[in-house]
Amino acid sequence: MTDEAVAGGGARTESGREPVPEAVLESALESVVVHAVGAVCVRRARCALPRGPKAPDAVVRVRAEGLPIALYDHSLRGRVVSGPPGLRVTDVRPVRSAAPRQDRELPSLKLELEEAENRLDRLRERHGRLTAEIGKVAELRAVPPRPRRGDPPRWAPVESLLALASFVDGRLALLQGRLRAVESGLSDAEHDVDVLTHRLEAASSALPATRAGESAAAVLTLERAGDGAPHGGGGEQDCPEVELEIEYHVPGATWSPVYQLRLDGTDSASGGTLVLRACVAQRTGEDWTGVRLGLSTADLLRPADVPRLRSLRIGRRQEESAARGWREPPPGLEELFAGYDAALPPGPPPGPVPVRAGGAPPASAALPLPAGAAAAPGAAPEPGTPRTPHRAERGFAAYGAPAAASAPLVPAVPGAPGAVAVPLPPSPPVPAEGMLDYLGLTLAGPDEPGRRGRLWPAQGKTSAAVAEHRRRAESVARPARPAQAADVRRSAGSFHHRYDTAAPVDVAADGAWHTVPVREIPVETVTEYVCVPSVDPTVYGTVLLTNASRHPLPAGPADVVVDGDFVLTAPLPTLAPGECRRVGIGAVESVKAARRTRLRESAAGLRGGTTVLGHTVEVELANRLAHRVTVEVRERVPVGADKEVRVEERPAEPPWTDPGRPLDGGDGGDGHHVRGARIWRVELEPGRTTVLTGGYEVRFPSGKALVGGNRRDRSTP
Repeated sequence: MTDEAVAGGGARTESGREPVPEAVLESALESVVVHAVGAVCVRRARCALPRGPKAPDAVVRVRAEGLPIALYDHSLRGRVVSGPPGLRVTDVRPVRSAAPRQDRELPSLKLELEEAENRLDRLRERHGRLTAEIGKVAELRAVPPRPRRGDPPRWAPVESLLALASFVDGRLALLQGRLRAVESGLSDAEHDVDVLTHRLEAASSALPATRAGESAAAVLTLERAGDGAPHGGGGEQDCPEVELEIEYHVPGATWSPVYQLRLDGTDSASGGTLVLRACVAQRTGEDWTGVRLGLSTADLLRPADVPRLRSLRIGRRQEESAARGWREPPPGLEELFAGYDAALPPGPPPGPVPVRAGGAPPASAALPLPAGAAAAPGAAPEPGTPRTPHRAERGFAAYGAPAAASAPLVPAVPGAPGAVAVPLPPSPPVPAEGMLDYLGLTLAGPDEPGRRGRLWPAQGKTSAAVAEHRRRAESVARPARPAQAADVRRSAGSFHHRYDTAAPVDVAADGAWHTVPVREIPVETVTEYVCVPSVDPTVYGTVLLTNASRHPLPAGPADVVVDGDFVLTAPLPTLAPGECRRVGIGAVESVKAARRTRLRESAAGLRGGTTVLGHTVEVELANRLAHRVTVEVRERVPVGADKEVRVEERPAEPPWTDPGRPLDGGDGGDGHHVRGARIWRVELEPGRTTVLTGGYEVRFPSGKALVGGNRRDRSTP
C-alpha cells in the first residue's frame, strides 16, 4: 500500500466504515516548481485525529482550504508526510464553492472602483435626462391658430412671442450650463474608472475582485490499516498529529533565465562571477510568499504517448484502420455488483402496469417471466435488477460499452429454395462526442443504473467560473519578455534541468515580471581582446566563459558589470557543463589598434609574363591599461578560385597562425569556417606598444587583372 492518492480515486473503503465528519484545515504554500508553462505547487496542512477508542481505525475526512480556483482536477495529489503508522490517503477530491463577500472582505481598490462605477452610472443617467429635457425645451414655439376662410388678418401677439422666446433662451442657457458641468464630471468619472480598472487588473490575482467569494479546497480521506495493535495508552486514545502534503498543477506561470556577469577588470582566470537569476511572472490566483522556488526547463504538458512501431510491408497499399477509442467491457461486469445489490434493502413493490390502447403493455414495463425463460431482446428487466441501456439508447456514450447486438437478418430472395436469412456485416461503432476526452471521463458508481462500471463524460466538470479563472491565468504569457530573453524550452534544447533558489522568495500574482536570485554558478573567465583592423580598428573586450558547474545553463541576457559599474547587456548562449563560449563586453578605449598597408606591383617570369602584387600589412597595438592584456588580431589572406592566380604568404613577425577549423564559440567566432583566416595572439604589458607585420604576394598572368583592380590590399575570395 502507498500513502499517496490521486484525484478521482475510490472514496469507499474496503471495510465500508462510515467516515468521521470532515474537519476544515488551513494549508500553507510550501514550495513551487515553475515550468515553461504552468507550475506545480505543494501545500502542507496539519491536523489532529479525533479522540476515541476506535478513532485511529476510523475513516477520517479533512478539508484543506486555500487552493486556487484554476487548478487542474486531475493533477491533485495527497499523501501523509508524518503521522501514525499505517495511516494513508485513500482518496482526494477537489471541491469548489462560492459565497457572497461583505464589504470588509473586499480590498479598498475594489470598493473605490465600485464607488466610481456608481458615480459614473448616476452621471450618465443625469446626462440622459438633461439631454432629453433640452430637446423638449428647444421644441417650444408659438403656434398660431389656423385662420378661417373670410376672417380678417389677426394681430400678432408680439409681447407673448417675445416672452416665450425669452423663456426658452433662459431655460436653454440654464440647462446647457448644467449639461456642460455633467459632461465634465462624466469625463472625470470615466477616467477614474479606467484608472481603477487598470490598477485592479495589474494587482495581484489573489485579491478578491468580485462579490462572489469563490474558493477551492481539497477533501482528503484518511484511513489507517487495521493491524490490531493498540494505539496509545488507556481507554481513550490520544490525538495524534498528522502532517499532510497536497500537490496540484496550476496554469498561469512562466519564467525566463537572466544572468549577471561580474568582472573585476583584471586579466585573471578567477576574476569573474556568474549569478543566475530568473524573471518569473504568475497569475495563478495565489501569492507566493516565502516559498521554496524551483525553476524547470521541462515542458509540463508535453505528450507522453507510447510510440507505435509500424511494420514495413511490400505489396499493394492498404488503408490502415483507425485506432478505436473504446473497447468491449470485461465479461461478467454486472456480476461484480451482485453483492452490492444483495445488501441493498428491498425496494417498494412495483405498481400496476399501465395498459395501452389495444391491450399491449409499454416496452419499459416490467413483465414477469416464466421460470427458466430468458428475457427477449429489448424487454424490460425484473424489478430490482439494474437495467442495462440498449445500444440505441446508449448511443455508445459509455467507454467499454458492450458489443453490438447481433447483426440484422436480411432474408434471401423470396421463393428461392432453401432461402435463409443472411446477416449483414455490422457497421463499426462510433464513439459519442466527448468520449475521447479521457481526462473528462468519470467512472459511474454502483448507484447509477445502466451506467455503473463504465466511463461517462462528467457533467459540469468545469464551470464557467473555473474557465474564466484559467483564461485570466493563461494571459500571463502575453506580456513581452525581457530584452534578449528567449523561451526557456527553445533555449534549453534537449536537456531538462531544475534549478532551486538558495532562499525562500516572494512572487506576487500580478502577471508582472519579478526578478528573483537563484544561485551563483562556478565559472572560469579569461579576458581577451579581439580586433579585426581590416574592417574596424576598434578593439573589443571579450570573456572566455567556461561553465565549471554540473548544471547546464540555458541562453539568456547577461548584465556585464566591470569593477562594480554596469557596462552593457550581452546575450549569453546555452552552455553545457564544461563548455566554453566567448561573450562580448563592448569596446575598449584604452587599447588602440592602427592598420597600415603598402602595395608594390612588379613583373616576374620570362619576359615579364607574370604580374606580382606584393602586399605588406602592419598593425600597431598600444596598451594603455594598468594590467597586461592578451589581444587577438584577425587578418585574412586572399584565396583565389582561378588556377592561374597564386597567393604566396610572406613570413610574419611575430608569426601568425592558421586556425584550420571553424571559428566556434571557444575561438571567438560564429561557428563558420573562414578561408584564409590568420590570427595573431599578442600579450602586451601595461604602457607598451608593438607592431605586427605580415604580408602576401598575388601572382597572375600579365594579360589579366583582378576583379575590382589590381591596386587593392585584398582580393575577392
